[in-house]
Amino acid sequence: MTTETKLTVRHFVTYSGVKLPLNLITPLDEDDLGNRITFYRAYYDAADHMTACEKIVYGEVDSAHQYSYYPSGVLHEARVVAVPEEETTLMTFDEEGTLLSSKTTAN
Repeated sequence: MTTETKLTVRHFVTYSGVKLPLNLITPLDEDDLGNRITFYRAYYDAADHMTACEKIVYGEVDSAHQYSYYPSGVLHEARVVAVPEEETTLMTFDEEGTLLSSKTTAN
């Protein structure tokens, strides 16, 4: 038996802050995407947690984030992939949101 997860896709101009998950701001409508060189595409689960985010530059994925959460909604793990540099950083957090570990590897 498989469970299908419905994700909602939203688009944004930029983000603010330095904490993860990214705080995406200035929403974009689908009709506005053709007029943008750079934007962020975010995927949200049924609980409205951002599970993935991609920075799109000239129609290509420039970087991507994947997030998982504790049942409380606190960020558990963040995987950040820098596409041009071909590096992946994996960060894990405790249930209070404190960074426990961070490791960067070449893809």
